[in-house]
Amino acid sequence: MRPLIAGNWKMNGTIREAIALAESIGANAPRGEADPDLVVFPPFPHLHAVGSTLMGHGVAMGAQDCHAEPKGAHTGDVSAPMLRDIGCAYVLVGHSERRLNHHESDADVRDKAAAAIMAGVVPVICVGETMAQKAAGQSESVIQRQLQNSMPDRFSTARGVVAYEPDWAIGTGRTPSEEDITTIHALLRRLAPAGTRLLYGGSVKAGNAPVILALPNVDGVLVGGASLAAAEFLAIAAAASPA
Repeated sequence: MRPLIAGNWKMNGTIREAIALAESIGANAPRGEADPDLVVFPPFPHLHAVGSTLMGHGVAMGAQDCHAEPKGAHTGDVSAPMLRDIGCAYVLVGHSERRLNHHESDADVRDKAAAAIMAGVVPVICVGETMAQKAAGQSESVIQRQLQNSMPDRFSTARGVVAYEPDWAIGTGRTPSEEDITTIHALLRRLAPAGTRLLYGGSVKAGNAPVILALPNVDGVLVGGASLAAAEFLAIAAAASPA
């Protein structure tokens, strides 16, 4: 399965910084047949500028969230058709920061993923446990519940992606053990439709990417802070390329 290397820029950067980052990634992205697919997820205000910059470079663009409705009186929200219209091929749904900070339920995530599919945008469904849930031995049950309740119809035919992002590893510098990642990804492989790309996310860096990407059932990574430096992000992509 062709690896997918995704960079979530979160709420960072000016338009000028975003364009410079996109230019550097686009100009140096690996382009071999066996090299990984690359996608970046800029903040909403930067989508048009980044999309224009990446055009023709073989790097896809995604958005960090979408609304479940295609249009309507939803002040401050952005619909999946709008994202498709501006050039987004992917959209993150259910990121732990959305689940925790915006109290999004599995049903909310499912509806957003369904809206993305209807608009022709590939949903990347994020799942992951908190430290309290991990300490209580609930990691597998929590993730199973999240994924089963978050996947909409047509997820398989839409080539949907699943990303495992333990909340306690995001931006902390801590990563699960290789055994923990292997266990959770084996669970995801059993639960997700055949052919679903499974990503790991949470303090991914160039230094640990080769080990993570070599683990069974890890088909790529969702990179946070390290994706804000082109050299670091490209080094992670290089770790997914054939030797």
